[in-house]
Amino acid sequence: MTDKRKFDIRLSVSLQTGEILALAFSNGKRHDFQLFKDSHVHVKAETVLEADTGYQGLAQIHSNSLLPKKRSKNPPLSKQERKDNRKISKKRIFIEHAIRFVKRFRILSERYRNRRHRFALRFSLIAGICNFDRFA
Repeated sequence: MTDKRKFDIRLSVSLQTGEILALAFSNGKRHDFQLFKDSHVHVKAETVLEADTGYQGLAQIHSNSLLPKKRSKNPPLSKQERKDNRKISKKRIFIEHAIRFVKRFRILSERYRNRRHRFALRFSLIAGICNFDRFA
């Protein structure tokens, strides 16, 4: 038995600045949207939430959300829907850059060999260092 997927981590990143705003942790596998609901992060109604396709159902919780359309065989995405998905993905590149910046510390890419209850603290410190390094 392998030790893969013992922790699940989600980052909330500002699209305007690329700053890491919130972190959510869980033990083992958990769906993106379920982890978001369990984290009880309160978002103002006027804030636009942009997420990937792992957050299907976000529109029922937060009316001001923007999700890419999922592709299906019947019917396939129209040209306009593909264009809209492309616009969303161009904005999301800042989120991917923030994730890459955190991965440089190798806490995500290698096996975590310390105590589990300190993982959230250490990851939060790394996120703070990343924000400080990028925006100070």
